[in-house]
Amino acid sequence: MSRKNNRPACLDFFAGSGLVSEGLKEYFNPVWANDISPKKADVFCGNHPKGIFTLGPIEKIKGFEIPDACLSWASFPCQDLSLAGSLGGLSSERSGLVWQWLRIMDEMKERPPLAVAENVIGLISADQGAHYRRLHKALARRGYKIGAVILDASCWLPQSRKRVFVIAVKRDINTRDLESRKPLWCHPVSLQKAAEGLEEWVWWRIPKPSVRPVELESLIDFKAQCYDETKTAKLLEMVPAHHKAKMNYSYSSGRSVFPGYRRIRHGKQVLELRFDGMAGCLRTPEGGSSRQYLIIRRNGSFNARLITAAEAAALMGVRAGYKIPGSYNDAYKAMGDAVAVPVTRYLARHLLAPLARIISEHSNELG
Repeated sequence: MSRKNNRPACLDFFAGSGLVSEGLKEYFNPVWANDISPKKADVFCGNHPKGIFTLGPIEKIKGFEIPDACLSWASFPCQDLSLAGSLGGLSSERSGLVWQWLRIMDEMKERPPLAVAENVIGLISADQGAHYRRLHKALARRGYKIGAVILDASCWLPQSRKRVFVIAVKRDINTRDLESRKPLWCHPVSLQKAAEGLEEWVWWRIPKPSVRPVELESLIDFKAQCYDETKTAKLLEMVPAHHKAKMNYSYSSGRSVFPGYRRIRHGKQVLELRFDGMAGCLRTPEGGSSRQYLIIRRNGSFNARLITAAEAAALMGVRAGYKIPGSYNDAYKAMGDAVAVPVTRYLARHLLAPLARIISEHSNELG
């Protein structure tokens, strides 16, 4: 396993705009990354070494052509597992690319001893957990023991964004110090049901975060241009009456920013707002219902606009200076189709890096 500054090497599959590598880099050294999108490749290479990125379809990647690594990470496509998608699962065209990830690891001189697959909650909830169990068994056949955790970005950021992280380690690695004998805070009932009866299952032990997330309003640019009165009025008309009442009450209690998405309810388009100080889960910008709006109280009245690209980046925990695309759609997609940086960093600090140390010690013992 190649190392740089004592950081074990890692591979970033479906790397997108590079937020996984950004979250891992304090603990791992990204040595190879791949994605099919030229625009996302530009974002990745604008923030990480260009020489490690391979642009093109994963189907054309050969395992013997990529470097050895301790960690293989795959944030594989979620379209066929998302409630907003087809729910076709791991047999479908997009989410089924996870099998290409496994195929590539099979072709490597040595499979990485540590592997992570990340996706939406549908991986465990769709079809009563059948998709997760299929992936779990495929990893087990390759000599891994496997456990999954569910982490919500809301523990670190004012964005509701739950994701499943499947963590697999070579079976012969002694990981008892990082295991729990029973489910913990990161193993909700839905995950427990998906895991029932599975062999090689591990309850990974991760401390519950205690850091209070930053406030949503601290990330909002109150000087950003809002819609004109006509467009604002049209959007406000779409807010259900009971949401308007909540909005006025929440404002009187000190809150002034209300995120929302357009939805079809009972055959009518409405703008549903949140009042808990959290933004809704960022998404890719295709279609009007995927764009997140903000209703903002300022200068004595309610104003409306789309969330800005800079605000989207802040909601993903991206550091200042991280280069994102100039166009709104490209920037929003680069952020909405990614993994929140603090989540990856926390997982790396408290589980992946300790696992990598144990793997290194095991390798040294073998000689």
